[in-house]
Parts: sequence; structure tokens; C-alpha cells
Amino acid sequence: MYRLLFIVALLTGWYPVTGQHENHGTPPARQQTVVYTCPMHPEVQSPSPGKCPKCGMTLVRQKAKATTKAAPAPKPEVRKPKPATPARKKAQPAPAQPAVKKQPSVKEQPAVKNKPVEHQHDTPVTNPEVEEGPVQKAGHNVEKPGPTPTPRTVRYDLYVEDTIVYFTGRPKKAIAINGSIPAPALTFTEGDTAEIYVHNKLDVATSIHWHGVFLPNRFDGVPYLTQKPIAPHSTYLYKFPIIQNGTYWYHSHSGFQEQSGMYGALIFHKKNEPAMPAIPIVLSDWTDLKPKEVYRSLRSANDWFGIQKGATQSYGEAIQKGHFTTKLKNEWKRMTAMDVSDVAYEKVLTNGQSTHEQTHFQAGDVVKLRVVNGGASTYFWLTYSGGKITVVANDGNDVEPVEVDRLIMAPSETYDLLVTIPQDMQYEFLATAEDRTNSTSLWLGRGMKMPAERLGKLKYFEGMKMMNDMMKLNGDMEPMGMVMSNQQMDMNSVMYPEGAGGGHANHGEQDQKPAADVEKKMQPPTDTTQEAHSMEGHEMHKMDMDESAGDLVTLNYGMLRSPEQTTLKPGPEKVLRFELTGNMNRYVWTIDNKTVSESDKILIRKGENVKVIMFNNSMMRHPMHLHGHDFRVLNKQGAHAPLKNVVDILPMETDTLEFAASESGDWFFHCHILYHMMAGMGRVFTYQNSPPNPELPDPKLAWKRLNMEEKMFLPSGQIGIESNGSDGEFMLANARYQISTEWRIGFKKEYGIESETYFGRYLGKMQWLFPFIGFDYHHNSVENEPEETMLGQSSNQNNRKAFVAGVQYILPMLVQAEARIDSKGKLRFQLRREDIPLTSRLRMNLTANTDKEYMAGFRYVLTKYISLSTHYDSDMKYGAGFTFVY
Repeated sequence: MYRLLFIVALLTGWYPVTGQHENHGTPPARQQTVVYTCPMHPEVQSPSPGKCPKCGMTLVRQKAKATTKAAPAPKPEVRKPKPATPARKKAQPAPAQPAVKKQPSVKEQPAVKNKPVEHQHDTPVTNPEVEEGPVQKAGHNVEKPGPTPTPRTVRYDLYVEDTIVYFTGRPKKAIAINGSIPAPALTFTEGDTAEIYVHNKLDVATSIHWHGVFLPNRFDGVPYLTQKPIAPHSTYLYKFPIIQNGTYWYHSHSGFQEQSGMYGALIFHKKNEPAMPAIPIVLSDWTDLKPKEVYRSLRSANDWFGIQKGATQSYGEAIQKGHFTTKLKNEWKRMTAMDVSDVAYEKVLTNGQSTHEQTHFQAGDVVKLRVVNGGASTYFWLTYSGGKITVVANDGNDVEPVEVDRLIMAPSETYDLLVTIPQDMQYEFLATAEDRTNSTSLWLGRGMKMPAERLGKLKYFEGMKMMNDMMKLNGDMEPMGMVMSNQQMDMNSVMYPEGAGGGHANHGEQDQKPAADVEKKMQPPTDTTQEAHSMEGHEMHKMDMDESAGDLVTLNYGMLRSPEQTTLKPGPEKVLRFELTGNMNRYVWTIDNKTVSESDKILIRKGENVKVIMFNNSMMRHPMHLHGHDFRVLNKQGAHAPLKNVVDILPMETDTLEFAASESGDWFFHCHILYHMMAGMGRVFTYQNSPPNPELPDPKLAWKRLNMEEKMFLPSGQIGIESNGSDGEFMLANARYQISTEWRIGFKKEYGIESETYFGRYLGKMQWLFPFIGFDYHHNSVENEPEETMLGQSSNQNNRKAFVAGVQYILPMLVQAEARIDSKGKLRFQLRREDIPLTSRLRMNLTANTDKEYMAGFRYVLTKYISLSTHYDSDMKYGAGFTFVY
């Protein structure tokens, strides 16, 4: 009976569709003919296979309606997600699949035009003039003029609340929108008016930035730059027309909330969107640490994340791998370990899951993946086990289709990708973190799983060797001009084991056999015919992948070409040159050695063409994002240079971008690695003669508040408790200033007490110079004979209370040299080197000075905060115990 019903349903055209499609709700055709059409140009249709005459893409088989009544035009509507239920206050037992606490599915609710929706339990908006007033427009022209659809006002209600997630199996606090992470995908059609009510249920302020969207400046979503923060337990309305199309996203621009879960996809459909299945894919990274603690750890030079990732690059590892001289040269040039990503994340996620499946696709289907990198600081390598990936859009802008084997996505970039389901199997779209520590998967299709090849472990010392050759002794990178631009020469490529001729590395993480449950569904246990056929298909697929592995095609910006000319209209040109700078050890990131708070706003005029030439003089890559504008990335495509809103700049690379100044107000330009931005890497473009922002009546006060987080002092320190006494250090520091106190307290009377307190400012682009003032205190109640220093002065160590002034400087081999004089007229010179990495967890410390004081010690790292330690001190002798690091 069940088989009969299934056959009847199949013959009548019934078919369950569970994935998201960009065009849905169309009634099925009763009589159909096969036509072939272009995924990018749906107006191109052919009764037989072939190539698109406009872009050269292979035509895709489609089913065209022959005798079907036209579907009624959609009514203007309001989409109102249901409010999320209150967040859990207590941890609950972890479910089988760790995930965010989800709310019931959201349904779109129709509404009559111009008739407001009742919200009995919502707070009144804090900007009622926007709710009642006309729609404000951005300065940009409409992106795609053409047939105008029925005007609609589309409303969403977003409820921002605390929640509990189980991404790692442990309950952790997070921030969800409408009860989910990522936040709901918001969908509009070009020509719509967006009304987005943000209900802040948090006990702290929040905001939402509409990434890549052309909109009035006051709705750009940067607290104290374009708007007041959305106060706790209040509602704010964002209202703007949709004048563009493509894949974008939205996220909090308040503190570290983006890292905690406040991000989601934003889809703007074309007026004549091609009818093909499409899936919004939001990639993200997750850490169980509080994001502010992550930032504090980075600023305090704690290398725990390197230990977690196996990336400490110690001397022991260098000797083992034959790179001892490489390590020596690296430290001679005052460089710490080579780093690819800042943070060791416990999980990377696809739509909030480690593994996401879309099983309703079948052989021959072409699927559009609208991919958003919502990671706070993770670059993702994208690969696909089903063959080539076709890139058709980047940052919301169409590009001429280009086929690649893989591509790397910078944080905040978006790509529209086309992939094909070759056979009736399940193919893996794999996103791998650039540091190769984690990956996340989207499985497309049904049947036997066809895993993508895993990317091999990075070769850090090879990368370090190349970096040594490219860096000068003064810390500057060797500029390579236009040879190094648009990602065309990735200097890190020497670290990738799957480089040219190497193929993809496979370390056996995936057992390339059919999963047991899938195999059972494929055929009865006694029938081995289908299994043999499937295994044959698997081996053929693997053979094809292996043959092509040595000739990988990797996307770079030089390959992106706009289908239309993007040249700017003639006008006055303003040329700006930026040098991206930073200090990895102190984790200070700047432009022209200035943070946002240390720099002036950059004045531009409406009607100007602004050209920005950027040189990356740092060891890290930086995805630079301009709010509210698209810019041309100048490459070999000339008049067809691609339009983007994020440009990823590699070390030593020089890139040029230009944009038409068509707006008003203040617009943020910053690195989109969250922790680089928080450290101060950005600028503000300000249009001259802009009208006052009604959100910010006191611009000077707003500017001070904007920079408060960047300028705040962060604590760090360590306390040793050993058998001979306690020694330690406590420090408060921001980007430039630092106050620190060192102490040594002996457990025996003859050991005495010592402390030195310094306050100073780091100078120079590399921050190697640190002048300071301070106070020195030594006390010992035991009478000793007076000693002379190596300079012939009295050491006076027993009872010394003196003010001091001096300077510290970082020498080659990362040795800290210090010269100081105290108020008694005594000079002291000192050499110090801390945390010499002998192995991945063993560190050595050395200190000696002209007061004939010296110390040597070892520390073995157990956890982020606890180490075993031992040392010998000239004053307090030998001791062993524990050191607590914060």
C-alpha cells in the first residue's frame, strides 16, 4: 500500500522540498518541457545544452512551464519573526547535539499596506520620528534600474537576548537574536523598504550594523559614530530603502557582541531573481572564553592559544625539523613566533552547527551557496568534494563566473558560489580554518558520503624562513610594489602542504566508506549490487580528485571581473596613502602608527573620487572594510575592476582602491578582525558640510565615548608561589601607556622584600622603546656588609627607597635592555629575556644587572593560568612551586 501511494505521489509531481529556494510558492506545471538556461542570465534560454552567449557559463537544465496560469502577484507584506522566549538562567543538561537553544520556527505574516502591526508587549521605539516620518535615502543611485515591482514595506522584529549554548558540550553564555545563532536570515527584494525593529532585551546596550548596505548614515549602526547605542530594554527602528541586490549580513557593532553570536545573513533579491535553489551559509567561530578575556589575553602576550594550536615554534621543534638557524634569525630580527590566526577556537560552525545537511538535492542540480564569513577573526578555506566551485558574486556584487578549486574567505567577506551535484551521492562543502585546527561541513545531496580532502598541517618554519628574508632588521617589511597585490602572490603559500604539485593532504580523519545508516537505506542487506556500484563511483571520484590535486586553481582578487564597467565618473580626486602597522607582541594594531583615537577624521567632499593606496607593513593579513560604500579594487581587469566593500591585504602587499564620495556623515573604515578593530586599527571618513546627526547632539562627547574601549587599560600579571618566596608582576596597559609593579618577597628573614614600580609610554612604530619613571624599594632587616656594583657604586640593597627614571629597549634576540638612574645618583644597567620557548610548553627566563643581581628560571605551562616553576635568584636562592598567570 505504501509503495502504491509513493508511486502515485511521484507521478502527480509531488515532491518534498526542505531547503530554502529563492523563488518559491509557484504552482507546479501540468505539462512541462525541458529548456536550458543560464544561472546568471535567466533570460537566456535554449532547447538544447550549450554555453551562455553573455558570460560563457554552461547552460543548466530547467523545467519550463507550458500550460500553467500565471501566479498572482505577491501582496505587500510584513515579516515578523516571533519573539524569542526568555533565556535560560540556569545551565541545563547538554542535548545530544550541542547547539544554541532554538525557538519555534518563524512564519511570515501578511499585512495590509500602511496598516501598522499591533505589538502589545513591545516597548515604544526610541526614535519615533523615524517610524512616523518619510523614508530617508542613501546618496547612492539605485543599483539595478528596471521593472519596478509592487512597492512593499517589509517589517522584521529582532529580539536580542542572552541565551545558553552547547557548541562544545558545555553550557556557555551567548547572545541570540530571536532565539537562534546565527540570527534569522532577513530577505528583501530590491525596491522594498526595510523596517527592522530591534528589541534589546539585554541588560547592556547593543547595536546592529548592516554590513555592505547603502543606507542613510544614521542607520549604519556604529554606536557613538552614527547613532546612540540601543539602550537596555528598549526598541530602536532601522528604516531604509533597498536599492541594491546580493548577499550581505548584519552584526552587532557594540563591544565583543559579534563574537558572542550576534550575526546573521541579509539577502537582497534581484527584481528578476533567477529561479534556482539557494542556501544562505553563515560561517562563524566560537570560543568558550569570554570574548573580552580573549582580547585581554592577546594584549598580555599570553601564548596559550599558540600552545593549543601547536604553533609555538619552539627551539626544540626548530632543531627537530632542521630549522634552528631559521629560529635564531627570526628572533635576531625581534620577531616572535609566526602566527596565522590570533585565537584558538574550540569550534567553527556552518549555520550554527559543526555539520549541516541539505539532503533534498539530486544529480545534476546546480545550487547557489550564499556564503557569509561571520567569523570574528577566522579566515576560511572553501573546498568542495563534488568538483569545481564557480564564483559568481563577491561582497554582494556580481562578477563574471570563474571556476576554481578553492578560495579563502576573509572575515566579513561574502561570496555567491555555484556548485553542482554530480551524482546521486552526498558531497561535502568544507570550510577549514586557515590555521587548519578546525573545519565545518555542509553536505549536499543524498546517498553515500563523498568527503572533501582534509587540508594538511601548516609548515610554520617554512613560513618563518620566508618572513625572515622579507623583513628588515628595523622591523619593516620589504615593499614589493604591484608584484604583491590582489592576493596574487600569497607569501604564506609556502606553508600550505597542498601547494603546487603537492596535492591535498589526507591524514585519515575521514573514513572514505559509506556511513552505516546510509548504507542500510540504500539497499536490502542481501543485495550487494548497489553497494558495489557505489564503491566503484567512490573510487572513480577519488581518482579524479587525485589526478587534479597537483594543479589547484585558487581564487585571488586579480581573477575577479565585473560584468559591467565600474569606472568612476570624472571628478576631483583625493589620494590617500595608508600604512598598516602593528606590534604582535603587545597586540597593538594601527594605521600609520596611529589608532582611531590618536588620529583625526579624514575629511572628504561629496562628488570627489577618493583613491586609497594601502601597504601592509605588518606580519598579519587585514580585511579592511568601508561602511556604506562599494569601492573598486584596481586590478588587471581595467574598466571592469570588481566592486567590493572588504579588501583582504596580505603582509607586504600594496593594494589600491577607489570610491565615489556620494554620501554624507561619518563612515567607519577598519580592519574586520574584531580584536584588531578593538585595538584601534581604523579611520573615520567624514563628509564636509554634512548636516548634524540628530542621534548625536554632542559630537565631541560622542567621539570620546567611541574611543573609550580602545583606550581602556587592561590588567595582566603573574604570581609565583615557590619554596623560597613569592615573586611576581602586575601590569595595567593600553596601546601606548603601561604601569607595572614587580615584587620579590622572601619567606626567610634574610631574603627581605623588593619592589620596583614603573610608569611609561611606548614609542615608535615597533614600540621597542619604553622611557619610564618609577619608584624602587628594597628592605632587609639583616645587617650585611655594603657591596659595590659593577660600576663601583654602593648597591644599598638593604634599605633603599628611591625614585628612578630610565629607558627600556628591545634588542635583537628579543632581549630587553634597561638603563636607569635613581634619586641617589646610582646607575644600573640590566639585560632580561623572558619566556624563551625551549619546547612547546617549557619556558626559560634570564636576568642580570650591574648590581650583581641575576636570576635563571624555568616555567612549564600546565594550563592557561597555571604553570610549574623553578628558579635561582642571587638574593633569594633556589625555589620551586607554582606560577599563576593572568
